[in-house]
Amino acid sequence: MTLGIDWALPRAILREYNELWIVVITYLSAAVMTSVLTYFFLMLTARLAQEMLFDLRNRMFVHTQKLSVEFHERYTAGRVIARQTSDLESIGELLAGGLNELVIGGMFMFFTAIALLILDPVSFLVLLGALIPLALLTRWFQVKTNRGYRKQRVASSRMIQYFVETMTGIRAVKAFRKEKRNEKHFGGLVEDYRKHNAHLIQLFGIYDPGLIMIGNMTVAVVLLVGGFRVLDGSLGIGVLTASILYARRFFDPMEEIAIFYNSYQSAASALEKISGVLEEEPSVPEPSNPVPFENAKGKVRFEGVQFQYSTGPVVLKKFDLEIPSGQTIALVGTTGAGKSTLAKLISRFYDPSLGRVTIDDIDVREVANKDLRREVVMVTQEAYLFSGTVAENIQLGRPGASLEDVMAAAKAVGAHEFITRLPDGYDTDVNKRGGRVSAGQRQLISFARAFLANPAVLILDEATSSLDIPSERMVQRGLKTLLAGRTAVIIAHRLSTVSIADRVLVMEHGEIIEDDSPTTLAAGDGKFARLYKAWRDSLV
Repeated sequence: MTLGIDWALPRAILREYNELWIVVITYLSAAVMTSVLTYFFLMLTARLAQEMLFDLRNRMFVHTQKLSVEFHERYTAGRVIARQTSDLESIGELLAGGLNELVIGGMFMFFTAIALLILDPVSFLVLLGALIPLALLTRWFQVKTNRGYRKQRVASSRMIQYFVETMTGIRAVKAFRKEKRNEKHFGGLVEDYRKHNAHLIQLFGIYDPGLIMIGNMTVAVVLLVGGFRVLDGSLGIGVLTASILYARRFFDPMEEIAIFYNSYQSAASALEKISGVLEEEPSVPEPSNPVPFENAKGKVRFEGVQFQYSTGPVVLKKFDLEIPSGQTIALVGTTGAGKSTLAKLISRFYDPSLGRVTIDDIDVREVANKDLRREVVMVTQEAYLFSGTVAENIQLGRPGASLEDVMAAAKAVGAHEFITRLPDGYDTDVNKRGGRVSAGQRQLISFARAFLANPAVLILDEATSSLDIPSERMVQRGLKTLLAGRTAVIIAHRLSTVSIADRVLVMEHGEIIEDDSPTTLAAGDGKFARLYKAWRDSLV
């Protein structure tokens, strides 16, 4: 600019255009070079941003799968989804555009300041002085927005969590006419989220005009100081013009940088929450040197076992128990007696607080999870089905199993007949969470999945609760055949299921109070006998 005004233009007036062409060509070359370099920079940063986001998203998914059941019972599905969606999107927005603005803007400001220093040190000192109020304003903005974005992320997480819980339990919502209450509560969450966003917009509304005011005041001071110097002949008009333009353009990227900082604060709050999940360690870690575990016989033993959750009272009081290989036992007791917890210790969803659980005299903590899951299978009351066909859901028990094996497993549990009546038979898509099949049918499919796995130890955690009486009888007939020679633990409130067991354990307040065969206990005068009598009377 200075060369053009003070050197090229005076010669152009004298009809000497070479210098002007030199300035014009140099300027255009610099513009082309800037465009080319900017293109390659944007492509590079975009690729790096997408790779980082891809890696972070995968790490979140893989890590949350590795975390123990205790984490997922404590950390609701809505919060996990919020981490994987809105929080990662905040980071993605920062990496996609904001980072480019920061680098380009920072480099622009740096080189503009250097050019001004070389051109006119006095104007550079004026610019340097303007950085003091700029730093104070930026620090204030940083502190306020940091707090604001943390509150905003919490409000966003609560909103997503409540939405997911409502949609997941939509049947209960409609059954109990909870729509109006949900609408009011969710409206409050949305309003809370809106207030936090409004507060952040207000902060940005103060910061952005503040930047403009500091920039304009800086230009005014440069013009004032430079004007007096032009009047006394110590500064050329071209240098003053260039200094004003440099001072003005120095603040041009500040608005983009402020927008970046706005995105950065949101992403930083999101990353803080994501890091909290990634820092979680499994409460049942993989053994460093796993013991080989194949062709298990299924002998289960509890040796001095006691269990309590990390923040709760003792659930299972110290006890010893042995389940011989091939024996079917039934766990009976009131809700909260510790039946499911005992079963979860065998599956190693939890580790005992004291003592050890062994299968074939091998501590389950010394067995690799993949080996343990192959030999110990639990069928729960929920009977979760994944999107896909009926055959694919059954094949989860043994990936790669043939259709003949799938059909054999379905026939064994009495599921084959209803599956063949579905629109596409075994190729029928069960839809989201098994929405195209009834609760009892989902349970039968999960039974077929478990039996196809052919585990050494099979755990049925209230797994017949969704079956009607005919289906339950049909499954029990299949169980008698399929459980032969296999260790099985059956947890059921229905005493009809107990009839197929070799042995019954009655639990109360975390203790085993009765242990014998069903007929012996039914003939006695203990808790099981009273339960059995009440159940038998209910059938009359």
